[in-house]
Order: sequence, then structure tokens, then C-alpha cells
Amino acid sequence: MIRQLALLAAAFLALSPVAAQTPMPSPAAPPPPAPPPASQDVRVTLTTDAGLIIIAVHPDKAPVTAANFLKYVDQKRLDGTAFYRGVGAADYGFVQGGAQNDPKRILPPIKHEPTTQTGLTHDDGALSMARYAPGSATGDFFIVLGKMPGMDAQPQQASGDNQGFAVFAHVVEGMDVVKAILAAPKSPTAGEGVMKGQMLEKPVKIVTARRAP
Repeated sequence: MIRQLALLAAAFLALSPVAAQTPMPSPAAPPPPAPPPASQDVRVTLTTDAGLIIIAVHPDKAPVTAANFLKYVDQKRLDGTAFYRGVGAADYGFVQGGAQNDPKRILPPIKHEPTTQTGLTHDDGALSMARYAPGSATGDFFIVLGKMPGMDAQPQQASGDNQGFAVFAHVVEGMDVVKAILAAPKSPTAGEGVMKGQMLEKPVKIVTARRAP
């Protein structure tokens, strides 16, 4: 019995250093964070008389409005159109361009996508569709300088048109060109109604509108 205890003690002493050197299992490392979803933005280059404007169209956020704009691009319906209106000054306002209701260029009106639905807003560099009543937008758009949340949908407004305008893209390069267009001289007589005095004396031609490589 004593011999057995001695052998057990000896075995314990022999194993102890090994046990002491055995590292404790470390807690499992947390899994790496999932990569952000790939952007579905489509880049479009507007080549104008004043320089290049590169925009990112958001088909994942505003599918109807983005698809409409890309149709105008792919069918070359914006080639030869112009930026013809500028409202505001310096870094605040907007410039408007597009088909100007030319029956040879415009496509059927599209369903309105309010900002409350898309999650987009009229912030600096936003592109949004020009329209009359909701659902009347065709091939004219405007680019915002500064922040103009008053153009977003206003569902809390109980009466009148509270649907705002439909944002579908943002400028990623060329805001200096947009500012130059806004600063261009305006005609004191051209335009009707609220647009009088907002029309550019010399519209800035959109030479081509193409998807970027």
C-alpha cells in the first residue's frame, strides 16, 4: 500500500511540471465583422461645356427614379441638352437641366419616390427630379448646393403638396463645375412665373451623359 502511494506520488510529481506548462485554453476570438455590403451605385459622367460632373446614381435606394435617369443616359437622350436654370448664389441653391419637355427626348412620367420612402435627402450634391404634380417627372433634374431639407417630403404638412422631390443620386466629383453654373449670368427677362430671372443667359450644354467605366 505504501509502495503504491509512493508510486502515485512519484507519478504526480513527474506529471506536475507538464501540467503546469500546459496553457489554459484561451477564450474563442470573436468573429471578424462582416464586410459592408457592396455599393450598388452606378457612376455617370456628365460632360459639359463647363467641365466634368461625375455622379453616383443610387438604384438600391431609389429604384424607379434611378432607373429612369439611367434610361435617359443609356438612350443618349441627355446628349445635347443643357443646364438652363440657376437659383441661389455661391454655395447655396440649385442648378436645373435636362430635356426641358422636348417631345423628341422625354419618356413617360414615372411614379414619385418621396424621400420618406428612399431615406435620401436634399443635401449638398444631391440630384433630384424636377416635376409639377407628384408622378409627373420625366427628363429634367436639378443638383443641390448646400442643404435644402425643405425639398424633402413633409408628411406632417396636412394640406397641399407635401410629397417633396425625388432624390436619386449625388455628385462625387465636379461640384466646382456645379458652382460655376450657378454663378453664371442670368437673363432678367427669360422664364415664366417664379422662373423669371432664374434662366441662364447662356445655358451650359450637356455634351454627353455616359455610364463611367
